[in-house]
Amino acid sequence: MSDEEPKNKGRDDSSSDSSSDDSDDNKAPKRTKKETEGNGKKQSDSDSSDTDRIDDRAASKRAASGDDDEDDSDDDFVGPSLSDAAPIKKKRVLEYESVYLDNLPCGMNYERSFMHRDVVTHVAVTPTDFVITASQDGHIKFWKKQEVSVEFVKHFRAHLGTINAIAVNATGALLATVASDKAVKVFDVVNFDMINMLKLDYIPSCASWIHKPGDAISELAVAEEDSTNIHVYDGKGSAEPLKTLKLHMKPVQVITYCPKFDIVISSDQGGMVEYWSGSGQDYGFPRSARFESKVDTDLYEFAKNKTYPLNMTVSPTGDMVVMMGEDRKIRMFRLLTGKMVFVIDESLGHYSELQQVKQVLPPMEFGKKISVEKDIARAGFAKYNNLVFDESGHFLLYSSLLGIKVVNIVTQKVSRLLGQREHLRTLGLALFQGRPKSTSCTSNTTEMEASDNPAFTDLGTDPTLVTTAYKKNRFYMFTNRSSKDLSSVDNDRDVFNEKPSKEDIISATEEKGAPRLYQNATIHTTVGDIHLDLFPRECPKTVENFCVHARNGYFNGHIFHRVIRQFMIQTGDPLGTGTGGESIWGGEFEDEFSPKLRHDRPYTLSMANAGPNTNGSQFFVTVVPTPWLDNKHTVFGRVCRGMEVVQNIGSLKSHPKTDKPYDEVSMVSISVRNPMLS
Repeated sequence: MSDEEPKNKGRDDSSSDSSSDDSDDNKAPKRTKKETEGNGKKQSDSDSSDTDRIDDRAASKRAASGDDDEDDSDDDFVGPSLSDAAPIKKKRVLEYESVYLDNLPCGMNYERSFMHRDVVTHVAVTPTDFVITASQDGHIKFWKKQEVSVEFVKHFRAHLGTINAIAVNATGALLATVASDKAVKVFDVVNFDMINMLKLDYIPSCASWIHKPGDAISELAVAEEDSTNIHVYDGKGSAEPLKTLKLHMKPVQVITYCPKFDIVISSDQGGMVEYWSGSGQDYGFPRSARFESKVDTDLYEFAKNKTYPLNMTVSPTGDMVVMMGEDRKIRMFRLLTGKMVFVIDESLGHYSELQQVKQVLPPMEFGKKISVEKDIARAGFAKYNNLVFDESGHFLLYSSLLGIKVVNIVTQKVSRLLGQREHLRTLGLALFQGRPKSTSCTSNTTEMEASDNPAFTDLGTDPTLVTTAYKKNRFYMFTNRSSKDLSSVDNDRDVFNEKPSKEDIISATEEKGAPRLYQNATIHTTVGDIHLDLFPRECPKTVENFCVHARNGYFNGHIFHRVIRQFMIQTGDPLGTGTGGESIWGGEFEDEFSPKLRHDRPYTLSMANAGPNTNGSQFFVTVVPTPWLDNKHTVFGRVCRGMEVVQNIGSLKSHPKTDKPYDEVSMVSISVRNPMLS
């Protein structure tokens, strides 16, 4: 028995251990049946009572809320919801944009150009289908818009001085020109005749017609160049002013007029913009303006930025007025409220930043364009860079560094860019839309417009943009036809409609049949002559470019703008900065490498460039062997005499950053000899 006790004890212990484990895990089954039933009943009663209370509260809440929809239960949600998110902004879209663009020129190149004898500065298109151009020498030309291109009508030598402004009235029947000869000339546009002349005792700076269609008196506002006065004249009357206004503290720069609301806007060189009206409101503040004080507007924007408007234009609908400032920023305002809508930055700083972030142009071409922009500002030609609306008022056109921009003012995006490939900087613009008025007695009816009759298929519109360009004695026309579309125009797009001068005839006679390739040249500098041997057989295009430029006097006066000791001397840039110059073909041309011509010795004549195939007019002469330039720069000649002149120029002290010599040395001219006979 004693032996079994430990066994039994062990069994009892194990059973007790297991029972204790079971009791921990399964206490509920250990209870009696009655206890279990009683507890279950109590639990169910409490659950049911809690449920009843919750249902009662929910029912009372629904009753209090007026039996709202189940979706309103989200009001009890704690945390962010989608309803808190900002509404998605809709993109601004101009309805029927493509229709408006179809009635604007789309040709990337100009179709035709016509001449004046001097630089063309002003251009205007009248509602009576006339194109009027004015040149710097005081000449006015009238052109009549045809179904294709324009036809010359009449030529006036209107002024003895520089024309400062031209103005066309709202109906297109009258033209006024003001010039530095202290005169105002008034023309009947339809009959292309001069009808009045006003002799002034001051130099006029700008002018604008300020009368509505149908007014008995054709009022013309003229501003003085050297004072703050604005004089109002009867355009068909005497030189005695009807009214003299003193609204500004500084000389007035620009005047424009909105015939729809009889509002005149003038701006001075201090950036102050003033609203006034014509004789119908006794030249006072216009009643249609929706502000009482300029403090309620954004018209102080120019004065705050220490700039002033150079020109301004009112939209055809009279809703907007847009102004281009001297800081090269275009600001658009609502005409009646004076509130600013948006700003377009056309400043050189903006383009420089854009070029660094995203290269919009090749570096050398960008540098050339920036130099031209600076020249325009220095020469005072920026005031001719005007702004033009299309007839719908939805598109704004203006000339820029990149070309002629067509901006959608609703979406505030550039819809089209014209003239980007042309080697000219356009300035003044004038837009013709629709079709020329028929010269026949019959007019086109709506039925004729909608007819499928092939006889009426040629009655389409001919939108034409007429432009001037910097330092060009031509005006250019952009249409929907490119310069390569010769179905309705002649092969030559640059029309020589002016008789050549005596100098032009002599020059043309000398150039007629002249060779274009020579074997020798001499650079005549201010410190001596440099004699060159050229290589026309190995690099004919480079030598031709050099020789033709030399014969045309292109290099005359060019300085040696870059001199690096023990390396080279460089010249051939008309700007003198290293960013200018172009080939005889108007752009850049390709490299011409020859295994026989290397930079293996000093006094080598070679082309400067900004990369492969970017040769223009700049060239350099080395003073030491420079083999690392092989196959990068075209060798087209060598110095045969005058090495000491090259050394003297190469020893000049230069600026450490720009390499420009402190003592200026320039080329007087380049002569060529020994033509290569083909």
